Amino acid sequence: MTEQPPTDAAGASDDTQVPDGPEADDIAYEVPPDETAAECEYCGRPFESEGLLALHRGRAHEAAITDDERAAYEEAYEAESGQLGRFRLKALAILVLLYFGLLMVYAVV
Repeated sequence: MTEQPPTDAAGASDDTQVPDGPEADDIAYEVPPDETAAECEYCGRPFESEGLLALHRGRAHEAAITDDERAAYEEAYEAESGQLGRFRLKALAILVLLYFGLLMVYAVV
């Protein structure tokens, strides 16, 4: 029996590749007893929030989801895309400030 990598409340493991499909059924998920998880009705995988569950359904069960679930997936995808865009802009701003800050320190010293 092989040891499974540790997982978080959303079911993501430390590995970069998390299988979706038949091999995903072999992964054991542990949800802390004091936490509530949104569970996928197609595969039983727990997720930390309804948004993450909607994203999972849209990616892993695309052919089986209903129109309401597809709309929830698209809404969650758009929300996450906006958050990712803001994160990228903030990261770029920090890198630019760091670069010019170090350039000024170098010029003074």
